[in-house]
Amino acid sequence: MNVRTQQRIAVGFLFFCTVLVVLPVLVILGIITYKGFSALSFEFIFGMPKSGMNAGGIFPALLGTIYLVTGAILFAVPLGVLSAIYLVEYSRDNAISRLIKLAIVNLAGVPSVVYGLFGLGVFVVFLGFGVSILSGSLTLGIMILPVIITASREALESVPQSFRIVSLSLGASRWQTIRHAVLPHALPGILTGTILGLGRAAGETAPILFTVAAFYLPRLPESVFDQTMALPYHLYVISTQVPGIREDFRFGTALVLLLLVLILNFAAIILRYRFRKKKRW
Repeated sequence: MNVRTQQRIAVGFLFFCTVLVVLPVLVILGIITYKGFSALSFEFIFGMPKSGMNAGGIFPALLGTIYLVTGAILFAVPLGVLSAIYLVEYSRDNAISRLIKLAIVNLAGVPSVVYGLFGLGVFVVFLGFGVSILSGSLTLGIMILPVIITASREALESVPQSFRIVSLSLGASRWQTIRHAVLPHALPGILTGTILGLGRAAGETAPILFTVAAFYLPRLPESVFDQTMALPYHLYVISTQVPGIREDFRFGTALVLLLLVLILNFAAIILRYRFRKKKRW
């Protein structure tokens, strides 16, 4: 067997593996779109639920999800990026820093239900925030924090060391070097971590089940200390707990959740692309 034949076999095998990954996703998206598209309407998306969620719309759940994702990102991104900056730029390479980095990587694999119990014990009970948007947002923020820290670390470490050396040699301080010579080039990678965090925060059910989600609230929250409905939990409830719900209503809710995640991800991808175009290396 010559080299060209081996290469064709390898490329074919890799393409087959890619199809195995992509095809089920496309099938799932197709089924959800086919069965849920007929339910989409202005009333369905922007209306209030009625008759115990057997009629009306899903606007409180949609708005609640946006609130929770926004709060989680506002909490996790600054804290995650600053933590990554410290680990990459300031901390020394010793046993303690390596242990911290290992712990961060391991935290990314902790089941979401554990984060939900953590949020219940710390934010709801200990800090007294109650079952509220604030508790849910902080819990989701803690959950996506390891992903953002890891992605930000890798982005910062990918910036060539020569950028730092040149900046320092010109008399800039350590922080000025990070601010002007490192962070602008690491932003695309940081936004990648943010995109991953967005997707996970928007689709999780277990953390909000313990900290914020309400079964049925035909009104909008008025403060961060109010409960709210959320699309993942709403979808779970109408699929398992409420009899007689139309099939297109359930799949329509799933389709709205997917569209929300896609829109948020698309906005972040555009922002990342604009920063990536500014790279000169």
